[in-house]
Amino acid sequence: MNRQPLRLAIIEATRILDRAGVASPRFDAEVIAAHVLGVERGRLPMVPLVDPPVIEAIGQLVQQRAKRIPLQYLTGWAALGDITVAVGAGVFVPRPETELLLEWGVKFLQGREFPVVVDLCTGSGALALAVANARPDAVVYAVDVDPQALAWARHNADVHADAGNTPIRLYSGDIGDPTMFAELDGLVDLVLCNPPYVPEGTPVPPEVAEHDPPRAVFAEESGLAVIRHAIAAGARLLRPGGGLAIEHDDTHGSAVPALVRARRVLTGVEDHADLTGRARFVTARRLG
Repeated sequence: MNRQPLRLAIIEATRILDRAGVASPRFDAEVIAAHVLGVERGRLPMVPLVDPPVIEAIGQLVQQRAKRIPLQYLTGWAALGDITVAVGAGVFVPRPETELLLEWGVKFLQGREFPVVVDLCTGSGALALAVANARPDAVVYAVDVDPQALAWARHNADVHADAGNTPIRLYSGDIGDPTMFAELDGLVDLVLCNPPYVPEGTPVPPEVAEHDPPRAVFAEESGLAVIRHAIAAGARLLRPGGGLAIEHDDTHGSAVPALVRARRVLTGVEDHADLTGRARFVTARRLG
């Protein structure tokens, strides 16, 4: 069996994905190759030659990715912080920009022992699980209204608990319900939320339009409907000095901070840009 250079297969995969309009063709080609080989992406240079069946398997996945099926659906996982979660049909795929919101939250918790954290609109559970991984002493609550998302979150929570991580407390609920987590009112150190926030009718890539659940992506009121609920929940749940961080659309750089400032119990309102310089999430603290 004639072995073939892996480098050439990755070059060809990159060409195919670039032609298909994939935003990060080289990265995706390397992730697919690493997935097929069962190695970390950074170790690909240590695998110069591969057998023809490997080339074929890479090619099959590349053809699927060229159809704009999300990369994470093909590998079966997505990363956030230092963890990975299983993802697939029926659940929102965590995005790299949420890393910054996570980093802010973990940094905010520094110096607080046994903090209480709430993740609103948890989806796959990635944000809650990443916080629990970074802060094993934290008590982390997570909630979502979508049964399919909760099934994925439950699976991911079980996997991480079985691996020895601090279990999260997962609930079904609507963050617009003012009685949700009422027993935690005024007791929470950190509220995080990556809600549906894309204004309805906004053009989105095929990976989003054809695969992400619409209710996890789009929101009414120009994308602000669920964010309003998140702000109200944060203001109610936070203890004095507690922190709030909510991801938002890049068109919301003025609107969302204004909504947060309208809550008189919230102060220190700041908006933060993502790695491309676009407005991406707002933070605040509860007075006290």
